[in-house]
Amino acid sequence: MGWMSRFIAAVAFLAIGVIFSPETFGSSSPKLPTYLKLAHLLCFSTAWGAALWVTFIGGIIMFKNLPRHQFGNLQSKMFPAYFTMVGACCAISAASFGYLHPWKSASIAEKYQLGFLLSAFAFNLSNLFVFTPMTIEMMKQRHKVEREENIGEEIGWSKNQEAAKVNPKLKAMNKKFGMIHGLSSLANIMSFGSLAMHSWYLAGKMDL
Repeated sequence: MGWMSRFIAAVAFLAIGVIFSPETFGSSSPKLPTYLKLAHLLCFSTAWGAALWVTFIGGIIMFKNLPRHQFGNLQSKMFPAYFTMVGACCAISAASFGYLHPWKSASIAEKYQLGFLLSAFAFNLSNLFVFTPMTIEMMKQRHKVEREENIGEEIGWSKNQEAAKVNPKLKAMNKKFGMIHGLSSLANIMSFGSLAMHSWYLAGKMDL
């Protein structure tokens, strides 16, 4: 199934959900707050699900099963798209939540939640525009040195660490890459944590 077919199917199911929603039966048409709540819920759940998968499941599976250079090249294509999508979803969630809960009349809890959403947005922007480009550039430089050492096709880090013991240039690259990648991972975890805090807030508001 192509991406257009998937998009049409998703829109069709969304339309059916709107038609059969309780508010549609109770009034002539859904009101703006309902659309904003829908936008908030869909974008938040998309950001939360993507962050959960990439951070704790997908990345680990790929790392354990792909040759290291192939894994790195794949991540260099995926992460810009990932941070763009999650950042956009966080922006829409924060905007809709802020509109539904104006700052002057919002409670302390609502102000905190807006702060969490904006924090998630900021952490994703920092990754998209700062840490990810630096990580990708450092990775490409390190791959070049590793190919000269005939390593990089293994799964895991063992050959890199062994080669770095006798190659000062590779050792320095590993240290710099580790620092940049660590900051990127920290920003991603902070974004995930901010979304987790908001998920707890939403759970307390639901009446199932």
